[in-house]
Amino acid sequence: MILFINDIPVTILKTGAVPDSGTYNDVLDAAAAPITQARLIQHVWIKNVSEHDFDALLKLLNSNVPKNILSVIVSPAELGVKKYLRTKFKVVKAAGGLIRKKEKFLMIYRMKKWDLPKGKREKNETSRRAAVREVLEECNVGVKLGRKICTTWHTYTMNKRAMLKRTKWYLMDCIDDTKMKPAIHEDIEELRWMTRKEVYHALEHSYKSISYVFERYYQKVDLKSNWTH
Repeated sequence: MILFINDIPVTILKTGAVPDSGTYNDVLDAAAAPITQARLIQHVWIKNVSEHDFDALLKLLNSNVPKNILSVIVSPAELGVKKYLRTKFKVVKAAGGLIRKKEKFLMIYRMKKWDLPKGKREKNETSRRAAVREVLEECNVGVKLGRKICTTWHTYTMNKRAMLKRTKWYLMDCIDDTKMKPAIHEDIEELRWMTRKEVYHALEHSYKSISYVFERYYQKVDLKSNWTH
């Protein structure tokens, strides 16, 4: 599970699992020392994390104190950390799409950030249907739905309540963009088809969760050339 807290990626491993070498540059044992701001530098692996430790980590990552942290890997000390998350947040289910047109990808410019079309699921709606609907509503683009790319989770606050949004991302191919237009009422200012190089630069002004979606897409395409068919 990858959780984005204040746009910082936090990977929660299964109990007993160990991260791959090269994915972290520092190790902190929460059972031996407290989690502090000073220890959250670059890419850190935190072992033996209890529910209390996770509370402390959430507070630190959500603080306004300048941080040098790039990513966190968490190894839970107990089985219930993911379940515990659901008790702390109201879970919102959403879906979105990575849309291709030949060698280009559709990105939207919203709230001064480059993003991908996505939105909340409606009652009794599947994630796949929600993803296609959101693309149509936000971009007025018709698509052919493909395979699921990944799932992201991120935290935010609404009306002083802690929210946890789960977004399922799907690969899509454009079948009609003749009437493409941004949904101004959704605060979308611009739609743009981008090459892979242009996407790379746009992601410098985006969210870490959007970068993660592209990373997972590229990984799957590289690992299996027929994955997209």
